[in-house]
Order: sequence, then C-alpha cells, then structure tokens
Amino acid sequence: MTKNLIIVESPAKAKTMGKYLGKGFTALASYGHVRDLIPKKGAVDTDHDFSMKYEVIEKNRKHIDVIIKAMKKADVLYLATDPDREGEAISWHLYEILKDEGLLGDKPVHRVVFHEITKGAIQKAVAEPRALSENLVNAQQARRALDYLVGFNLSPLLWKKVRRGLSAGRVQSPALRLIVEREEEIERFVEREYWTIDSEMEASGQAFRARLMMLSGERLDQFAVTDATRAAEVEARLKDGARDGHYRVRAVERKQRRRNPAPPFTTSTLQQEAARKLYFTAQRTMRTAQQLYEGVAIEGETVGLITYMRTDSVTLAQDALTEIRGVIAERFGADKLPSAPHVYKTRSKNAQEAHEAIRPTSVGRAPEDLRPFLTPEQLKLYDLIWRRTMACQMIPAVLDTMAVDLEAGPGDISRATGSVVLVPGFMTVYQEDADDKKGEEDESDRLLPDMREGERIALKEIHKEQHFTEPPPRYSEASLVKTLEAFGIGRPSTYATIIQTLQQREYVVLDKRRFKPTDVGRVVNKFLAQHFERYVDYDFTARLEDDLDAVSRGEKEWVPLLRNFWSEFHRQVSDKEDAERPGVEVLAETCPQCHKPLSKRLGRNGYFIGCTGYPECDYTRNLGEEAEAPAAEVIPDRVCPLCASPLVIKRGRYGRFIGCSNYPSCRHMEPLEKPSDTGVTCPECRQGTLLKRKSRYGKIFYSCSRYPDCKYAVWNPPLAEPCPQCGHPILTIKTTKRRGTEKVCPQKECGYSIPCPECAEGGP
Repeated sequence: MTKNLIIVESPAKAKTMGKYLGKGFTALASYGHVRDLIPKKGAVDTDHDFSMKYEVIEKNRKHIDVIIKAMKKADVLYLATDPDREGEAISWHLYEILKDEGLLGDKPVHRVVFHEITKGAIQKAVAEPRALSENLVNAQQARRALDYLVGFNLSPLLWKKVRRGLSAGRVQSPALRLIVEREEEIERFVEREYWTIDSEMEASGQAFRARLMMLSGERLDQFAVTDATRAAEVEARLKDGARDGHYRVRAVERKQRRRNPAPPFTTSTLQQEAARKLYFTAQRTMRTAQQLYEGVAIEGETVGLITYMRTDSVTLAQDALTEIRGVIAERFGADKLPSAPHVYKTRSKNAQEAHEAIRPTSVGRAPEDLRPFLTPEQLKLYDLIWRRTMACQMIPAVLDTMAVDLEAGPGDISRATGSVVLVPGFMTVYQEDADDKKGEEDESDRLLPDMREGERIALKEIHKEQHFTEPPPRYSEASLVKTLEAFGIGRPSTYATIIQTLQQREYVVLDKRRFKPTDVGRVVNKFLAQHFERYVDYDFTARLEDDLDAVSRGEKEWVPLLRNFWSEFHRQVSDKEDAERPGVEVLAETCPQCHKPLSKRLGRNGYFIGCTGYPECDYTRNLGEEAEAPAAEVIPDRVCPLCASPLVIKRGRYGRFIGCSNYPSCRHMEPLEKPSDTGVTCPECRQGTLLKRKSRYGKIFYSCSRYPDCKYAVWNPPLAEPCPQCGHPILTIKTTKRRGTEKVCPQKECGYSIPCPECAEGGP
C-alpha cells in the first residue's frame, strides 16, 4: 500500500486531515513557518542576485525532525499549507529542507490547495494536486528580502540618530505616518462656532423638526450663522414671517429608494466590522477566524466552520449559493429571495489567490446551534460571518422617503426629512456599520406626518443651537484598516501584524480605542519623512505592492525588482550617516542647579526637560512642568531610615514621591501613597496578594505584592471568584459605555463575561 505524507501548518488541521483521508495518509504539522533568513548581515546577498541564506527556525526544529523521519518511510509527499503566498512559501521551504536531506529522490511531490476544511473539499484537493508555484514563491521571497533590506539598514541608523532599540519597517513606517499626520492635523485644527436654527412643528397631532436651509432665497452654508446675536436675529425674522404661528408647505417630495446588501466578507471588511460591532482587534479577529477555519469539535468530529480567512475575493461558489438560497427561503421566507443570486465583483485587480469570500462552510449550521461547541468570541465572530453571508443574498431593503420644504416668510425655507422602511429585506438579518458616524441622526425610522403643498403647519417653538466644528477623529482599528487598504499599504492579511508591530514598538498607543502616536513614534516618523521620504510615501509603497503582485502573476521578475529598489535605497542610507540627530532641542532656559542650558530630549518614556551638563548634572523635569518647582514639603515626624535626615515630598519626572532631604548624599525614596491591599490572592504565584497601585502616568492597576519576584498585574479591580468557564482563580470588574459593568475573565483567550450592575455600586 502506498504511504502518503501530507503536511499542513497546524496540528488541529493535521488531526482533521488524518480523519478525512484515512489509513493511507499520515498527516503532520509544520507549526507555521519552518525557515527564515539568518538573523545577521548578509542574509540577503545584494552582490549575487540577492541570494538568500535561510536557516531552520529553532523552535520548530523538533517538528521538522518528525517530518524528516516520516518522509523516510513515505512514498508520496503532499504539501497542503495555506492557499496564499505565505502558505506557498512554507511548502517550498519544506520541499527544500527535505531535498537537502536527500529524502525526495524520484518520489512524487504534490501541492494541495483547499479553501475550506471539509471532507469533500479536502478529498477533491488531494485528487487534483498541482506543482509548487515558482511565481508565488518568488513573490514571497522578494517581499521577505525587501523587509529584511529595509529593516537591517534603517534600524541601525535609527539607533544612532534617535535611540537604541528602535526599528523601521517597509509597511509599518507608512502606517505610522498615517497616524502621526492625523494627530498633527488634529493639533492644527482651529474650531469654528456655528449655529443651527430648527423649527419645531406639529401636523395631524405629530411633532417634527425642520432645519433652516434658505434665508431670503439664499442657501445657507454651515457658517451662515456664527454667533448668538445673529441666531437671535434669524429667530425673530422667522417668528415675524410666521405671524399667525404657521409655516406654509412650499414643496413635498416623496420617493422610494433601495438599499442593497453589502458583499460577503473579505479579510479587510471582516476586520473592520469585527472592530466596529464586536470591538475585536484585528489580531483577535484573525486569531479567532483561524480557529473557526481549522475546525472545532462538534459531537466528536472536528469540523471546519468557515472558508479560508485570508482573501480579497467577494465571490461565492455555486454550491454555496444554492445552499444559502435554500436556507433563506426556509428561515426567512421565499419572498426574501431575489430572482437570481447577487453577483459581486472584486474591486482590486490584486485580489489574493483564494477563490472565495469568507463564508460559513455550511450556512445550515446556524449560530444558535453551535453555541454549546464554541467559545464566546468564536460564536460572536461566526454569527457575524453567518449573518453577513445570508444578508448578501437577500433582497434589497426599500425605504419610503419624504422631504418637505416649509416657508416662514418669503424665501425663508426650512426642510424636514424622514423615511420609513417599507420592505426590510436583508436588513432583517444584517446591517453594515460605518466609521466615525457624525452629523444628523439616522432618519430611517422617522416618518413625517402627511402634508400637502400649500397647507399651513403650526409652529410650536424655534430652537437655536450652538455648535463647534470638530477635528478629524483619530484612527480606530476599523478606520485604519480601511485607510491602509485604500492606500494599498500592505495587504489585508498583514494588517493585524502592522498594527501589532506599531504597538509593540511603542510608536502608538490606544486611547479610548483610537490610535495616538507616542513621542518616540513622532520622532521616528519625522526622521524617516525628512530623510527617507520616498520610502514612507503612500504611492511608492502601493506601487511596490503592485510590483510584488505582478511577480506572483509571473508578469515581472523578482531579482530586477530588488535590484532597482536596492541601488537607490542603499545610496540614500549611506548619505544619511551624517544626518542631524532629531529629538534634541536646546532651550534658552538655563538649569537651576548648574546654570548650563536645558534641552528638550527624547527619553524612553517620551520627551522631558534635562540639563545639557548630564551626567555631571542630573537635573530633569517633566515636559510642561513649571521651571521653578515648589520648595520641598517636609513631612512632620518622619525621618529617613538610612541617614535620619528629614523626609520631604518631592516632584520627579513621574510625579510626586517621598525622598530624603539629604539628596544626593542619600538617595532613599518611596512612593507618596502606599498601595492598598485588595485581599485577593495573586492567581500566578498563589503567595502574594493583589495591591491597588498607580502607574507613573496616574493610571490605576492591580499587581502582586511580591513584585518584582512576581510580575502578575491586571488593569481592572480583581474579584476572589474563579472563572466558571476556564477555571482561572480570579475574575475582574470591567465597565464600558457599551456593555456597562461586567464580571470578566482576565484571560483574553477565555472571553468569559457576565453582566454585574451591582458591581458598579460597590457590590461583589
């Protein structure tokens, strides 16, 4: 009997493959990437056609050894890694490793591609294998080489010019530029005052509002009324025009409009909607989607629940469309079905290689039926995907809209608008959210009373409202992903990594679910924008992505592409060795201790004011603090435990603290406030208790009393209750505007939460 070895990326997938393919197959997992460039200079040889030096990733060496051992006994090799460029590259690396071991010889090697982990899809893929794609492998090699060349050449320059430990990336740097430029736009913003004038009316016993649109026949722009005096004048004019307390209906416009459903999910739109509706990070979305794709145990069988989650395609397979239409007719009624399936076109010419949009492998598995088998976050994401898939094949919604122009005096026109849903169509299942909703309230559920031209409508009251223009909002995860896609920066499968990298490097932080650049991020962006403008340019980054896609399609050669990039980039790096160091600004102010000039400097935690005489003089203060610090406050009846000098309250870079008055001869210090004990045992070391502390930035957190021996910490107040879902020793109390106060498990992978309104009132 022929012995077949099939290799996938994850052990969960390998287990499923083994069940579906039977005894003739041995299924093993590579556990992700198996080789990478050697982590040193020269890994990409720019003098010899960019030849690349790889080595086995150490943490996966044991898995490779298992694969090598199995290949010695196998007759045929099937490479079944993920159906994208990265998956193709992993298969190629496995092939190269086994070839170097002399294990392939004349043994057949097949590349197997499938987009859902179902028995039928896997058996069909194994029956119809193909060869490894040289074009896809070359595209991935070119991408890896570019990332290496940028990182290994720009990062050392950042170490010299900004701060040790910094790094720059080919796609992360333009993404950082987006966030910094938005912050600068917000800082430059100057608010403007404007007023709106609404007339509250009543017709047929129903009250409604109309917004002033025209005055004396002239259309009003946003800033037509900019102060209270002018608003009062307009109010008086309208009242004077409606002397009998009525406006006249000048025009009524009625029409129906159709709202079409959104297409099925791609990688990008899934990340956006999961961020808007579920408050998932891009990384959490992709991790959870991977779990649904690889499969979960349902009544003793591992079942893949969604198709492959890295795709730009909005196409659905014919057999999937047939099933979707059948379930729609059964669950929601045949009247919710269009006469023919909706067909969506992929916008990007560079759509990834996956053939379908993200959808359930079977829409017959309703979310409520899977509740016993899924974690809370898996269920939430599956429900989102299921609803979007169903909605995309339902009839459009039909809305009845009405716009009424009401005239006070000649040419003074106010407009009332409203609409009502006549046919909900797809909206009964799913509606797409929008980023940064502003402006008028949603009128889809507001119906105006019936009015006719010439009719006189009673005026009840005039409302003058003051407003101020607002700056553009900071990027949320959803709006950042949308913007990255619009600019062509990276590819949807890389967005989660881009965002994670920016946060790990401490170039950006999340503030109220919005990205804000740190001082370090600003300085790095400024340096790159000044000296490497081309490489953080949005168009250049997008063109480079297009070139890599052309390589994957066989339309371009990868070595000439790298050569063109490297020649200019290498020259520019060399030229910038003598560039001025950013992040240091000498001030006119002198040091109060040694009278040398002070400077604004970039430290590990952002900007601060420090003496240019450092290290001889160690004077520092927080940026924004007054130059003349108040005199140290002596603490009555307290002396230093080291030298018996009086203890005083001092102010340092991170706020107020208690220190010895004999400084610098004695350097004793202690926190101003003692941490309070919560009485909750630390769940990690089981020895200390969790103390309420304040960070250097003033934020409250809870950490183990045995710090630094135990570094366990949580942001939310702890409860001495075990998690009923995963058994973790504690729960925490979390309060958000959207969900209120809840008991939640601090283990992110668990996802357990339960409402606890009494917790907000000092309860459990």
